[in-house]
Amino acid sequence: MKDKSAFQQKIKLLTKLFDFGCNTEKKLQQLDMESILKIPNITIQDMTVIMELQKATKSGKLFSYLGGGTDEQQAE
Repeated sequence: MKDKSAFQQKIKLLTKLFDFGCNTEKKLQQLDMESILKIPNITIQDMTVIMELQKATKSGKLFSYLGGGTDEQQAE
């Protein structure tokens, strides 16, 4: 894995989200700024990752996002 600390940060954030009751893609997509601010111990960096998670789940590329990879085709 390219960046182990980034992956660990994502896992810690997922734990915060699960503890908050956000445990489905639908609930993740429904999070707005007001809801995000209610998550205990949330940081600005966490908020950025939440928005990236929302984009990744919406585009169907969550696994790639969590793994630090990409599903984009390489130009030849």
